[in-house]
Amino acid sequence: MSGATDHPTSAPPSSPGEVLALLRTGAATTRADIARITGLARSTVSQRVDALIAHGFLTEAGAEAGDSTGGRPPRRLHLRTREHVVAGVDLGASHCRVALLDLAGDQLALREDQLSIADGPEAILGHVERTLRALLDEAGLDAVSLQSIGVGVPGPVEFTTGRPVDPPIMPGWHQYPIPEFFADRFGARALVDNDVNVMALAEQRRAFPDTRYLLYIKVGTGIGCGIVADGRLHRGAQGSAGDIGHIRVGDSRQEAAPCRCGNTGCLEAVAGGAALARELSGLGLDATSSRDVVRLVKSGNRDAVRMVREAGRAVGEVLAGLVNFFNPDTVVVGGALAAVHDQLLAGVREAVYRRSHPLATHVLRIEPSRTGEDAAVVGAAILAIEHALSPEQVDRALAGASPR
Repeated sequence: MSGATDHPTSAPPSSPGEVLALLRTGAATTRADIARITGLARSTVSQRVDALIAHGFLTEAGAEAGDSTGGRPPRRLHLRTREHVVAGVDLGASHCRVALLDLAGDQLALREDQLSIADGPEAILGHVERTLRALLDEAGLDAVSLQSIGVGVPGPVEFTTGRPVDPPIMPGWHQYPIPEFFADRFGARALVDNDVNVMALAEQRRAFPDTRYLLYIKVGTGIGCGIVADGRLHRGAQGSAGDIGHIRVGDSRQEAAPCRCGNTGCLEAVAGGAALARELSGLGLDATSSRDVVRLVKSGNRDAVRMVREAGRAVGEVLAGLVNFFNPDTVVVGGALAAVHDQLLAGVREAVYRRSHPLATHVLRIEPSRTGEDAAVVGAAILAIEHALSPEQVDRALAGASPR
């Protein structure tokens, strides 16, 4: 899409942050491009570009050989990436992954540790702080290089404050000020979101960039849905959009299944990895987690294969309603149980295509996750990058920060 389409001539982008956005998306590569797309005077373009260079957002270099059509070759503008980095933090029920990425989205360092989220915020975030400082040292960078931090957590989050709200598997985390924790220690803004939201963001940005309407279904211990609408994450009024794990489903047997939320018959209580593990354990099999369910399916255990396919049908029954309502063009299924996506997706597709309107499924594709176990940490980092390079944030940095 051209810059002219993104920015109508009736209201051309004029701030340095908006100019940087043109360069970041590839709509412009030179000062002349910026002037042509925006209609700004060349002197104004130079002011904007020079300010961005002075504050370390851009570099300018001569064109590659062959680029010039005669005369003085144009000097190309490039995003200055390595000196500016972000962190992506993926906090799961039993793991912590921290990644350091430059502003171009290239991974510089990654570390994963097995931790229990139930250990509480001080212990877990203290570990994240130590890990992040070690990764910065590993990359040869100072903490001042850190522009922002994205954090995905396995529970509901009020996005405007970045605070978890009554997260079922995160005791001690209710209303904990996660953004303030990182601001006090790194002086960087932290954006906190539900893990399935950042997974949806990673999938749309990295794997399905041409998709504008995407649903990401995480099927693990619990079940959740991340929603991308017109290319943007949709969180709802308070940040709880996509909490499909507590939609009531099933027949009389399923409707009696107790859920950790206190109700019965929730999708999570019927088709979540923990529920399947309990059923398999009741049959005398060694299963206590989603990973055990996956192991049994891969070993060819018939009960496990049957249960996963039935779980897929249950997810598909709920998803069919979402497809009719939201009309996405892509549904991505991830989470721990997506490791056996042949069986899981067979059940999902069966229910969706049976229960959804033909027009809603005309171009619909239902795919396994392409970002896999990196989805949450990459999505959290993308959240941080998009914040750090947003026109508003860039303009704020130029207005109030010293060049560096």
